[in-house]
Amino acid sequence: MLSDSLVKQGQHVMTVCNACRYCEAYCPVFVAMEKQLVFSPGELAHLSNLCHDCGECLYACQFAPPHEFGIDVPKTMAALRIESYEEFCWPGVFSGAFRRNRTAMPVALMLAGMVLLFMLASAFGVGALGAPGLGANFYRVVPHDAMVSVFGATGLFAALALTVGVFRFWRSTTDGRAATSPAIAVPAQRGQWRAILRAFKEAGALSHLHGSGADCTTEEEVRVPWRRVFHHLTFYGFLLCFASTTVAAIYHIIFGWPAPYGYTSVPVLLGSAGGLGLIIGPAGLVALRQTTDAARVYPDQRSLNTSFIALLFLTSLTGLLLLVLRHTSWMPPLLVVHLGIVLALFVMLPYGKFVHGIYRTAALVRFALDEAADRH
Repeated sequence: MLSDSLVKQGQHVMTVCNACRYCEAYCPVFVAMEKQLVFSPGELAHLSNLCHDCGECLYACQFAPPHEFGIDVPKTMAALRIESYEEFCWPGVFSGAFRRNRTAMPVALMLAGMVLLFMLASAFGVGALGAPGLGANFYRVVPHDAMVSVFGATGLFAALALTVGVFRFWRSTTDGRAATSPAIAVPAQRGQWRAILRAFKEAGALSHLHGSGADCTTEEEVRVPWRRVFHHLTFYGFLLCFASTTVAAIYHIIFGWPAPYGYTSVPVLLGSAGGLGLIIGPAGLVALRQTTDAARVYPDQRSLNTSFIALLFLTSLTGLLLLVLRHTSWMPPLLVVHLGIVLALFVMLPYGKFVHGIYRTAALVRFALDEAADRH
């Protein structure tokens, strides 16, 4: 459950905002807020994940610090989001990953992954890590079956943990509403399906990653498009890398075409484009943070962002290096390092910043369904 002190803070902030309503046209948070008289923990979890942290409302608010009311909507939403990640995490024993040892845990997982893969390479690989003549054949270092077993099991666990988490989030944020809102209970009508599609479109386009201006605010009266651009590069870079892995699996399993693939093949082209996106996007987000107003940077959220961005960046960097150097003697150790980082990324997906995209999409779906229900 969200902590009592944070719930009280969130209720205080939303009550003042609901009375003022100066920011009602800024983003969906204020539209959804105006439909509530009482802000339950579930409702606060919904609003916090609906917030895109554009910062516009902070600079527009007449009650923002140093005013005695201390209304800082972005900061409050950020704190609520992190606690919502902990609350809906599965298994619950791992919820502390969102708050403690955010740097040490990924590093430990990377090292553990490298040790595991080194052991697999030594025990089952056809060629030792230092053996000559391996060429670009990754499976002579770590056998295909061993690679599929390790990453398949890890990926399935991550997918299960994310599914349970978003189900818990949905159940909590719609609790007590299903009986009175047909849009939430059974989204069967055509208008409701349109609303769902609209929500996914808005999530994919980052439509709400700005306030009343053109783009996010980095400081008062300063709006730049770079946060949205770097988010796009990161998100779609990740999808392209996933698509590359999927196509490669289809090649291997269905058509019997094992790696390595040529530089102009579909898996390599997709992976190269995705890898570049995962280098430019994360690096840009880190650089942008250095010029952001200190009032817009929240320590808990910052450390959570940093560990995830670092994993994405290192995954891409080592992957591209592996592609360039795959015909050299550097290939075997680079492969072990790359796969160790990827394994750490897989393990951390349900317990790091990655979940914010899933919860935010679910919040946008609920918002769109509520809007559709109101129109009918």
